Amino acid sequence: MSKLRFKAVAAAANRKPVEVEKPKEKTSAYFGNKVFNRKTMIQYLSKATFKAITKVIDKGEVIDRAIAEHVAAGMRMWALENGATHYTHWFHPLTDGTAEKHDAFVEHDGNGGMIEEFSGKILAQQEPDASSFPSGGLRNTFEARGYSAWDPSSPAFIIGDTLCIPTIFISYTGESLDYKTPLLKSISAVSKAAMDVCHYFDPQVSKIYSFLGWEQEYFLVDEDLFAARPDLALTGRTLMSHESAKNQQLEDHYFGSIPQRVLKFMEDLEYQSYELGIPVKTRHNEVAPNQFELAPIYEECNLAVDQNLLIMSLMEKIARSHSFRVLLHEKPFKGINGSGKHNNWSLGTDTGVNLLSPGKDTEENLQFITFIVNILAAVHKNNALLKASISSATNAHRLGANEAPPAIISVFLGTQVSDILDKFESSSVKDAIVVDDKKGISLGVGQIPEILLDNTDRNRTSPFAFTGNRFEFRAVGSSANCASAMTALNASVAEQLRLFKIEVDTLINKGKSKEEALYEVLKKYIKESRVIRFNGNGYSDEWKVEAKKRGLDCETSVPVIYDSYTSKQSIKTFANILSEVELHARNEVKWETYVKKIQIESRVLGDLALNHIIPVAITYQSILLENVANLQKIFTDPAKFQEMAEEQIRLIEKISIHVNAINAKVHGMIDARKKANNIESEREKAIEYHDVVAPFLDEIRYPIDKLELIIDNNMWPLPKYRELLFLR
Repeated sequence: MSKLRFKAVAAAANRKPVEVEKPKEKTSAYFGNKVFNRKTMIQYLSKATFKAITKVIDKGEVIDRAIAEHVAAGMRMWALENGATHYTHWFHPLTDGTAEKHDAFVEHDGNGGMIEEFSGKILAQQEPDASSFPSGGLRNTFEARGYSAWDPSSPAFIIGDTLCIPTIFISYTGESLDYKTPLLKSISAVSKAAMDVCHYFDPQVSKIYSFLGWEQEYFLVDEDLFAARPDLALTGRTLMSHESAKNQQLEDHYFGSIPQRVLKFMEDLEYQSYELGIPVKTRHNEVAPNQFELAPIYEECNLAVDQNLLIMSLMEKIARSHSFRVLLHEKPFKGINGSGKHNNWSLGTDTGVNLLSPGKDTEENLQFITFIVNILAAVHKNNALLKASISSATNAHRLGANEAPPAIISVFLGTQVSDILDKFESSSVKDAIVVDDKKGISLGVGQIPEILLDNTDRNRTSPFAFTGNRFEFRAVGSSANCASAMTALNASVAEQLRLFKIEVDTLINKGKSKEEALYEVLKKYIKESRVIRFNGNGYSDEWKVEAKKRGLDCETSVPVIYDSYTSKQSIKTFANILSEVELHARNEVKWETYVKKIQIESRVLGDLALNHIIPVAITYQSILLENVANLQKIFTDPAKFQEMAEEQIRLIEKISIHVNAINAKVHGMIDARKKANNIESEREKAIEYHDVVAPFLDEIRYPIDKLELIIDNNMWPLPKYRELLFLR
């Protein structure tokens, strides 16, 4: 075994759990104590300022500069009392991560000293350099000006010694350079459109909230084993390694006992999350070895997105203090489950009604059907866009494999809701709309209570599934910013509800009753959107054929999938959220990012193949050759020699075949990369990387993985799956 691998495996095997000092108080006692939330604002702001800022948050009104000055003073006092020495505008550039520039709370006092200072002007906006962030051509390298602007609806928080202020990020010319700006616009759009439709049923509704509850899957590996795998360190996934004899086939890891080292990490993560107001609730082992999941209670969509990005950052920091590295890549290990980030999305009114829950009477159930049907129609019209919103070079490895949904967007409703829509399609306004209560199953065992069944089952192969009172967008990748998928979904539903209201109002103006108009339009939508409904096995080849017949988007090339962002339908959907110029710019960023990710993987694999694997293979082959030469000296009879050296000669030949294949493929990949790099169009370059360069990654991996089975275990340079995947 190579020295580095031996030391890494030994260190991982002997690692002890890191003890975490648990707080003595109840969680509720310290929850949110590092957040400038309403509870804190009451203490640090005047009544007038508190009333004004909560009105801004709740009503979406523009904040007055004078109010910002008062909020900044209270925020500064709170931050300094909690040990903060710096502040930063915290935003989401088009990188799937976050960005921050720290400034100290200091200014000259005019007498040769310093004074802690933080004004409303600084709170409201700053000017980070916009030239070095992805912009898709909206900003040139020599044009650096960009603005970050405070988002009062997401509370400021303290990390370490820094006050973090959630902000949007726009260019000098006004285009959005981030994920938050269009997300906020889409939330506003769906609130307005849904509220207008709600007024058919309840005129008192004045605001609609879009809610998000994300489920974050991730892998943990020991930091020494991680360091001994350059591919993991540089790309987030293993570019080679043969499957372990034991992986997830026994299904013994899922919901199993959490390893002690991991449990200590989880406890630490939960404590720090609670301090930051993130209501994490669920933790458990996932299906694959070393794979885990955490999930919070749902929040308003904008806040939930911020909290997910924050917790992804926290996970990476806290994992290192426990001698782990966290892997958020969608498919870090071949042959076992990848990691997703299921987005549970719903709509609710300010009167406390979940619009995706059945009601108690016909009118409430008509409202439920109205929103379910319009969401179906929105997903049908925008299935290509929704797929584009979750597509990436990394998520492409996961979709359609090991419990991940396929790369074809369909909607699972379950038998009960499907039956309701089928009956509604042939009903009249005189018919009562009944949604059955939960049914029970009695097991006939006295001490076991009756089990209540939900009104839908679960379909793990569905990318967009109705799960009782929400839709679960299961296709989102674990490393993604949720805002991309949520913006597309909110925008799609908003546009659909707007069109629905126009159609209904047109019929009402022609003399039809409200109920008659609602029924007529809803029946039409049910019929038109039937093709998006699928309750079967999304993995089957039959579904792929059927989906194509139905006219659903079945494209699998990620660079081509991105074209959906600039289709006529998408431009219409994103009206007043993202301009056509911004959509084209974002596609440029996506294509460029795709190229860079494949390019990095290609370079890393080439380096490992030529400088790690081939030398070891040749060294082992030399040992075999020496053994054969010595056997020939002992067994002078050709027939006897052939008998004694048969296996060694066979291995020598196999090694040569695999080494030659690796060498030829690596140089072929390099030539393909050089050719692709000369293409000026980012789209065409990305397509070339997808079609020509990326296939080399699997072609090179195959002979390397075969060599792993041949070469002496003590000589193999990289930790194997059996060493990486089973934490002790």
